Amino acid sequence: MTDTSSRTGRVSRRTAETDVSVAIDLDGSGRASIATGVGFLDHMLDLLARHALFDLDVKVTGDLHVDQHHTTEDTGIALGQAFAQALGSKRGIRRYADLHLPMDETLTRVAVDISGRPFLVFRTDFAREKIGQFDTELVREWFQAFAMNAGITLHVETLYGENQHHIAESCYKGLARALRQAVAVDPREGDRVPSTKGSL
Repeated sequence: MTDTSSRTGRVSRRTAETDVSVAIDLDGSGRASIATGVGFLDHMLDLLARHALFDLDVKVTGDLHVDQHHTTEDTGIALGQAFAQALGSKRGIRRYADLHLPMDETLTRVAVDISGRPFLVFRTDFAREKIGQFDTELVREWFQAFAMNAGITLHVETLYGENQHHIAESCYKGLARALRQAVAVDPREGDRVPSTKGSL
């Protein structure tokens, strides 16, 4: 049986634009302490932790006097790196997951392969440029940064929806639920890596 007692990751990333500190426990209870300075991003990451059942600590100081781009992207980068670190060799995990996530009038489909081959297909459109003070184009930027640094193949497609907040929220909740399934330990796998190649 695979030992999951240490599936944790911790990453600190400092640039001229941001100072990011992230800690993640894949076998947590959904506890979150999030402070990025971007209220909408905090909300989305809180949802991610709760629905993935990951314990998540995120602290960011960024150049918000410029805009929210660097803070959002760099948070995705650091969280992706911490996620990959927490997975380690990926032995015993289910690897694949897909689901449809309803959010009132919105329906989003998310599929993930913890493949070691980072790729993002993001087919979600926003009718407005802002959700409150948050630039909607940054939703895709966060997903791109996370997928590339987590080393996952990720497909996100909103099939329909009207409310911009619901659309964004369905993407993050869908990711959370898919990751929760994909990182789960499959007792039939035992200590094997779920790939005929023997590594991911």
